[in-house]
Amino acid sequence: MNNKMKTSDISENLKGSEILNIGGKVRELLMKGEKIYNLTIGDFDTSIFSTPKLLKDAVIDAYNSGYTNYPVANGEPELRKNAAEYLKKVGGPDYIENEILVSAGARPLIYSFYRTVVDPGDTVLFPVPSWNNDAYSFLNRAETIEIPTKPENKFIPTAEEILPHISKVSLIALCSPLNPGGTVFERTQLEEICELILNENKKRLSENRKPVYLLFDSIYWQLNYGDAEFLHPVLIRPEIKDFMISIDGISKAFSATGLRVGWAYGPEDIIKKMSALLTHVGAWAPKPEQLGTAAFLAQFDEVQKYLDHHRFELSERLNGFYNGFKQLKSEGFSVDAIKPEAALYLSVNLELKGKQTPAGKMLNSAREITDWLIDEVRVALVPFYAFGSSDELCWFRLSVGRASLDDIPKIIETFRKSLSELK
Repeated sequence: MNNKMKTSDISENLKGSEILNIGGKVRELLMKGEKIYNLTIGDFDTSIFSTPKLLKDAVIDAYNSGYTNYPVANGEPELRKNAAEYLKKVGGPDYIENEILVSAGARPLIYSFYRTVVDPGDTVLFPVPSWNNDAYSFLNRAETIEIPTKPENKFIPTAEEILPHISKVSLIALCSPLNPGGTVFERTQLEEICELILNENKKRLSENRKPVYLLFDSIYWQLNYGDAEFLHPVLIRPEIKDFMISIDGISKAFSATGLRVGWAYGPEDIIKKMSALLTHVGAWAPKPEQLGTAAFLAQFDEVQKYLDHHRFELSERLNGFYNGFKQLKSEGFSVDAIKPEAALYLSVNLELKGKQTPAGKMLNSAREITDWLIDEVRVALVPFYAFGSSDELCWFRLSVGRASLDDIPKIIETFRKSLSELK
């Protein structure tokens, strides 16, 4: 009997995560007792970035109060209400409780929105690098148009790049603040894209055709630094509200990735359809976590106090690495970085193609540079090809979620030494 039985086309052809592959190599080295700086994961060392005590206590209280049965299918009313009120209080768009859907983190929400608005054979447009849109498109049997973005635009897509394809697409998937780039849309960039979608939809609706929908993944929106401003499409062009879903949650802003509480907000009709789909999947956030999050969001001043500290700690690390790479560049090394604006990521350029390692290995692609970083430099970064870019593009995502301040000068010095050894 053949040990490898034939399964579905989707399961046979779904690509694995390159980030997880890199993580596996790092774990193998760590299990051997070797020292390696792991700057790959979009998660937090909770000994450095702890989940707010008020949030943890509220979740524990909900468990101790016996709220361990099924949650409401579309999310506990207290959470949906408090999430809507919180959003308005911080100057965000105005949504009501029935326009919010809660699930176990952001992923089920993104998947269900794809499933709700994308038919097999439809076309999804997204920029590269971007997180996981290729997988969601594949799972929905969609065609894709991938827009290669440019470092001079901070890896943010432009309306000019989208325009030639707008008539062919059913969904445009955007992320701001950007994973992997750690950058945000500027007002003009986002306004022009909104205008493009609205103009296309005027034509489609007059012909009774399905509109272009917009997925706006804003899970990092509360982590912005300096003069960088988070902009929401609905606040720029209110008419776009009928055609878009936004993604939010507690995982990144509150160092609570394992609590698995996320929510989407958008038109009530779309939210109901997404909720009906997820009912058959059962991707609910646990009831105690939902009630705890609702209680936490209601304590606005304490939430802001936590965020001020959280942002400060992240920005200290991001700017530490940014200044370190800029110093290396000033010393003549072929490296660079984009000034961090948001999230917990720094875009780092290692323009090392054509260089030779001390072991005699040529670095001819980002893939080979990635291996050199892990095997010889003992620093793990995520190459942008893991987010859909070409492996000729030598840009990398550096995550500071597990970096101590003491690590930063050591890592920069490690880079200095290793770069100086290349021929």
